[in-house]
Amino acid sequence: MSQVTKRALEASLKNLLLQKPLSKITISDITEDCGINRMTFYYHFKDIYDLVEWSCQEDASKALAGNKTYETWQQGFLQLFKAVQDNKPFIMNVYHSFSREQVENYLYKVTYDLLEGVVEEQAQGMSVRDEDKAFIATVYKYAFVGLMLDWIKNDMKGDPQQLVDRLELVIHGNVRAALERLRIDKA
Repeated sequence: MSQVTKRALEASLKNLLLQKPLSKITISDITEDCGINRMTFYYHFKDIYDLVEWSCQEDASKALAGNKTYETWQQGFLQLFKAVQDNKPFIMNVYHSFSREQVENYLYKVTYDLLEGVVEEQAQGMSVRDEDKAFIATVYKYAFVGLMLDWIKNDMKGDPQQLVDRLELVIHGNVRAALERLRIDKA
């Protein structure tokens, strides 16, 4: 029942974001739209931003499911673009509000999770320090998120498939090459 209530609160928030900016939405607005009381809201979330963060994480989990390998990272990243695009009113409203940092943090986290899996897979059989693998994932995380934030800032103009295809051309083979250069067991 808990997930059902959370999803209902998320749907109410997204519905309200079609009508007014995030900064003008109150918990009372959400609970009234959802048909629950305030205490039920607070049972699940500490505030509206907690609900926003949960919603972003849920969307990202669905988008990235099964796409955290070298062979599938492009599909995962494309699915992330599509999840953002499918929730355009929600994302644009949150992005243009004073909680833009939440959108950025959400993108950084889910992108790092995607890339961490790719880097780990590519490092199989190599002796590379964990901090070096984390550094590689972090560098690519900032590149990926930077592209996505520019795309969001430009009102999501441009085909996500073309962006992902171009990105793949630029980085093809570079994760493995970086890992090779950072090997601690090089002879």
